[in-house]
Amino acid sequence: MQRVKIHGAGSIGNHLANACRTKGWEVHICDLDRAALDRTRNQIYPQRYGKWDDSIKLFHSSEAPRGNYDLIFIGTPPSSHLDLAFAALEEKPRGLHVEKPLCTPDLSRTREFYEKTVASGVKVFTGYNHVVAPSVTRIEKLLKSGNIGPIETLDVEFREHWGGIYAAHPWLSGPADTYLGYWSKGGGASGEHSHALNLWQHFAHVLNAGRVVEVSAVMDFVKDGAAEYDKLCAFHLRTESGLWGRCVQDVVTSPSRKWGRIQGRDGFAEFHINHKAGQDMIVWKPADSGASEEIFPKTRPQDFIVELDHMVEVLSGAVPSSPISVERGLDTMLALVAAHRSARERRTVGIDYSKGFGPDSIV
Repeated sequence: MQRVKIHGAGSIGNHLANACRTKGWEVHICDLDRAALDRTRNQIYPQRYGKWDDSIKLFHSSEAPRGNYDLIFIGTPPSSHLDLAFAALEEKPRGLHVEKPLCTPDLSRTREFYEKTVASGVKVFTGYNHVVAPSVTRIEKLLKSGNIGPIETLDVEFREHWGGIYAAHPWLSGPADTYLGYWSKGGGASGEHSHALNLWQHFAHVLNAGRVVEVSAVMDFVKDGAAEYDKLCAFHLRTESGLWGRCVQDVVTSPSRKWGRIQGRDGFAEFHINHKAGQDMIVWKPADSGASEEIFPKTRPQDFIVELDHMVEVLSGAVPSSPISVERGLDTMLALVAAHRSARERRTVGIDYSKGFGPDSIV
């Protein structure tokens, strides 16, 4: 049996706890806010999953056990991620999972954190779980056939009104009550929907196109009382091999559109996340036939269960590398920070990976 600790008793913490319990793992949840722990026991968990699971142990963060965990999860606001991650590495778990976005856009201590993860030997994952979804892994296999010809461009969009987020967090009255309302704290469209940017980068890797080295971006910012966030961001991206494409993220579109298209010279591949309630869909058009669709039934809990399955495979050595590795999460942060600088300075911004995962890598 795995023994796991989850930092954060909010929505993500509950999803992770439930996923771990479906595997029979021992689960400890800790939070700085005792009211959040009470909500987990009396509201969030039983409303989502039918009843409270008495085997889950709840701790105030100051009283949580340390050490002897197989996995530690960090599902708190991004501004606390790296402090908690540094402390978690000291506990020497087999694996450490940090939710997305990995950190705030100031990239404070990111280089030090990466060096520490390498030295520790702990497998570190980031919470971009869409890249391990069955629909995405299916497209990967199809792309390896080469049947859509040389790749012309790549587009990914995550356009979704964030009303659904607040519906899942009824104790919040709006953006100003949470990091989501502050781009500088890892919120806004750029941070919250950075799944799109991460998926763009993931498919660039699948296509052997390399990492993103140039970003040109525009962002639409909103100032609403104390809150200040980007409601829409649009990126043009170029990789090391010269692949160009586009990524769009917003918090205003309803109904949502979570979509991507890999356009080849002779055909295309598309993915549609939450195409309908309870399903993802891919559309595949190779050079020698018409387009076909494939449906992937799913539930929201399964998003996290699939992620855990992948982590277990990596930790067992069955999978040599991971698309949710800390390196991929840091790559996404570099591109996100480059986008902010591009929008602010109204110019194309480069990423110099020879300088490591720090703010001076943005040029």
